[in-house]
Amino acid sequence: MKILIRLLLTFFVFVAALSARAEKPVNTTLLGVAIKGYDPVAYFTDGKAVKGDSDYSFEWNGAEWRFASAAHRDLFKANPVKYAPQYGGYCAWAVSRGYTAGIDPEAWKIVNDRLYLNYSMKVQKQWAEDIPGNISKAEENWPKILKN
Repeated sequence: MKILIRLLLTFFVFVAALSARAEKPVNTTLLGVAIKGYDPVAYFTDGKAVKGDSDYSFEWNGAEWRFASAAHRDLFKANPVKYAPQYGGYCAWAVSRGYTAGIDPEAWKIVNDRLYLNYSMKVQKQWAEDIPGNISKAEENWPKILKN
């Protein structure tokens, strides 16, 4: 019985530690690939979501970023802050509400030369109802999310 109690206590401490961890700064797959392997530069240059290629990758901010070409990779390397999505590639609407959520790479928008991704097209429509207000809320929430 004592062993069972110790195991349960250990389990609960472990779960509590996991839930208390800060959010990762970049939304990645289990393999550490940012924004589901999509090319962040393509949103700016091609005006659409384009799947990246592992042959053209670059490690930045604790994640592997993939690109459709060497030229896109080199643009990102020269200025990652310009091309990386806001809020680490988490859903912009969710961050405006104080939490994180995954993204659909097809649900995106560039506002004031910044890339914003959303969970889905439906969520993006909600986010678009008040883009300036949602960005303002997200800017306030993002540092808190990273700490918690």
